[in-house]
Amino acid sequence: MKRIVLACAAGMSTSMVVTRMEKEAAARGLSYKIYAIPEQNLREELQNYPGEVAVVLLGPQVRFKLEENRKLTDSHQIPIAVIDTLAYGTLNGAKVLDQALALIN
Repeated sequence: MKRIVLACAAGMSTSMVVTRMEKEAAARGLSYKIYAIPEQNLREELQNYPGEVAVVLLGPQVRFKLEENRKLTDSHQIPIAVIDTLAYGTLNGAKVLDQALALIN
């Protein structure tokens, strides 16, 4: 199963975004494992699941780590972006899922 990884500062709001993304994916009949990890664990996550991670989205609170993590994801040919701040702040799982899917496709 392909994975959508949200890398953040391990905050509660990211887990709420994940829950809403999962509900939206299920409603659309999409099969992705969607979950959040602390940003500092991203390297290990990519090593543990080679070929399974479809996209990485960074929480807005760790946006300053984008370029550092882009080097890591580029070496695995995985797209990465910062979650849209408004979608994140309003817990808009549909919009965040759309952002992830646009990066995958």
